[in-house]
Amino acid sequence: MSTTHAPPGRAAAVAPALLVGAILLLALNLRGPIVAVSAVTEQVRADLGVDAATVGLLTSLPVLCFGLATPLASVWLDRLGLGRGVLVALAVLAAGVLLRSAGGFGVALAGTLLIGAAVTVGNVAVPVIVGRDLPERAGPVLGMYTAALNVGSMITLSATVPLAGATDWRLALAAWSGFVLVTGVVWWWATRTLPGTARTDGTHGPSPAGTWWRRPVTWGLTIAFAGQAFSYYGVTAWLPTLLADRLGMTAVAAGAGASVFQIAAIGGALGVPLLLRWCRTEWVPVAVVAAAWTPLPLGLLLAPEWWAVWCVLSGAAQGGGLTVIFTLVVRRARDLTENRRMSALVQGGGYAVASAGPFVLGAAYGATGGWTAPLLVVLGAIGVLLVAGVAAAWGARDLRGGQRGAVRRPGPGNPG
Repeated sequence: MSTTHAPPGRAAAVAPALLVGAILLLALNLRGPIVAVSAVTEQVRADLGVDAATVGLLTSLPVLCFGLATPLASVWLDRLGLGRGVLVALAVLAAGVLLRSAGGFGVALAGTLLIGAAVTVGNVAVPVIVGRDLPERAGPVLGMYTAALNVGSMITLSATVPLAGATDWRLALAAWSGFVLVTGVVWWWATRTLPGTARTDGTHGPSPAGTWWRRPVTWGLTIAFAGQAFSYYGVTAWLPTLLADRLGMTAVAAGAGASVFQIAAIGGALGVPLLLRWCRTEWVPVAVVAAAWTPLPLGLLLAPEWWAVWCVLSGAAQGGGLTVIFTLVVRRARDLTENRRMSALVQGGGYAVASAGPFVLGAAYGATGGWTAPLLVVLGAIGVLLVAGVAAAWGARDLRGGQRGAVRRPGPGNPG
């Protein structure tokens, strides 16, 4: 007598692979819709009748949302569960992408806020989902996730310009809502079929509400991520201008040169999990990432003609920095509830600080008329990443013998 059910072993093997695929598709949507505007800034500015600084809100506001909306995103996921919470957020993201192209600047701003809020939910959810459903693969999966964030940005930037040329900027930006909907279908299928999803979808756990935020590791990782994110968004905003000023590049060449910094992040995102696996203590990968970040500000100060080398090294570091911090959150959280809360605080605090990065570097440039002060500011932020990150990771157990603070699953021998 036959049965239509797959063997238990096969179901367990297929569902994690499907979930990883859904996470990577989700990552492609967590930066692409935001950076797409930068590819058609001039068309948007001319059509909406606003200046360059005003249209810049369409790319800077989502980063501010990452910081301010993170507590609400954590509550949202607590109420709806991880699978349903992200699925609804993808629907909101698609609506925001469409709304942004539907009217004047006020409507575009409203759509942008929806995009920022929806992406914030995805930002918070991914480390929690990885810690819950893929704990033994946390490093590699978070590395692939970080790489997919950068790939999504590159795909969107490269495809939006020809789409706008064939149609207009509104249709070019709105077209990305279709990819969001495809991701939503895959996400629904992955979370629906994952073994144990219905039983463990809630993120409630036994962590006392008054203890998780008192842990030094929580604040150390928050401060470290603030240094990482501040450096990344500040450099991303001003690197093309810096290359044009210091090296006499054309705007097109400077933009292409700055893309090296973004592309190199893929190597760092995929390489850091290997480093985490090889090193016996967690602070070493943090120190390596911070050290690899320093060539960009120092190199552009002392030997700007080698800019491509500095962009490759520090680009890999910025991709690796995101991966190592998210991995430490997963490893140090004592249960699923603490994972969600730590992820929310680390990202909320870090992104709130990061939203000031472009402004602070621009103010330093305007006040001094040169790039020495802005680059020293970046170097200082990298120092914050180094000190806070190493302090948070200090004293870990031998990683090859077990992970300290790894997220624990409920079970007969582990009720928490």
